[in-house]
Amino acid sequence: MTGKPGERIEVESEAVGQPTREGEILEVIQGEVAIRYRVRWSDGHESVFSPSGGSAKIVAVAVAKAKPRTATSSKTTVKRAAASRGTSKQTTGRKGRAKR
Repeated sequence: MTGKPGERIEVESEAVGQPTREGEILEVIQGEVAIRYRVRWSDGHESVFSPSGGSAKIVAVAVAKAKPRTATSSKTTVKRAAASRGTSKQTTGRKGRAKR
């Protein structure tokens, strides 16, 4: 699996007890024999990395989707709509009676 710029790469440690290295792929360098990646690692440094077989995992970055707006109105929206119509939705304290 070939990574693309912007995707994450995770590399297993060769030593027991060492944490997994993680970084962002900045560039894919296609060679005649192997693929190399220019990576910005989570600690901030950049390097060119040639993964050995099975040592790296490419993780696609999930695209955040915006939530669709719902049809329900908030109190502020109702007040603004009433103000633009020239009517008031403010009440006197008794339910259902408008201020005059």
